[in-house]
Amino acid sequence: MKQLDIEELKEQEYQESLKRYEKNDFAQSWVRSSAYIFYLSIACFFLMTWGGCYRLYTKKFEKPQVHVQESSLYTPKYK
Repeated sequence: MKQLDIEELKEQEYQESLKRYEKNDFAQSWVRSSAYIFYLSIACFFLMTWGGCYRLYTKKFEKPQVHVQESSLYTPKYK
């Protein structure tokens, strides 16, 4: 009879530790995982936006020097 009580106590302790593990596990707790995914998506969006703006700033369009005929200016010069 004493052996049976010990086995029941071990099983009960195992079930309690399993419940604690599942409560703290990332994959089992949707509350923890949804907050993590939310903040991760905000961080990724911010970094992608900042990276795109930085890339556009560093590779901005530079105006080329265009040769314009003197006869087509606002005040044309004729020979």
